Amino acid sequence: MQTVFITGGTGYIGTRLIKVLQKENNFSIKALVRKGSEDKLPAGCEVIVGDALDASTYQNNIAPATIFVHLIGVPHPSPAKKEQFKNIDLVSVEQAAKAATVAGTVHFIYLSVAMHPTKIMKDFQEVRAKGEALLLQQPFISSFIRPWYVLGPGHWWPLLLKPVYWLMKSFPSTRTTAKNLDTVTINQMITALVDCIKNPPSQNNIVDVEAMKKF
Repeated sequence: MQTVFITGGTGYIGTRLIKVLQKENNFSIKALVRKGSEDKLPAGCEVIVGDALDASTYQNNIAPATIFVHLIGVPHPSPAKKEQFKNIDLVSVEQAAKAATVAGTVHFIYLSVAMHPTKIMKDFQEVRAKGEALLLQQPFISSFIRPWYVLGPGHWWPLLLKPVYWLMKSFPSTRTTAKNLDTVTINQMITALVDCIKNPPSQNNIVDVEAMKKF
């Protein structure tokens, strides 16, 4: 049975990912949580109490997991959260890289973001790009999952933009932007993550919006 270590397991994506992996019956799940948040994890996974911003608090409890899934991030990203992106998103992946290296991680899966340049979320994209660059310097293989917006319960408002995406895809000058910044569903997001876990790549790879929409 493969052991998977997950940070951000109490979040919107993390809880759903854990439940799906548990149904597979081929995975043992370890999940990092802050003290006092243990009951927010789905029942059945091994709870590792620690601080995502300090690798030393959890790095010795990762093994025997060889797959590390990093889902930590500021909830509901917005341009107003520039400092939080730096202090939470970036620091957490820096610490995760340290912890994963100590634990002998083989495959690191990083929830990043679509990298097609935008003005409104420039700071968020820059922090995630720094996270990717950092991971590429580590001794393990990394997979970068790059959604733009994930549709699901409580996250439906971007459906209003679908006609805009459709129109942009009709013109060569905006087609690439529309494809990179299109939405994916929560089911597509989780399926892409599970596929990445079950079929680890032989080299660093990117799962972009177009790839996720195939699930």
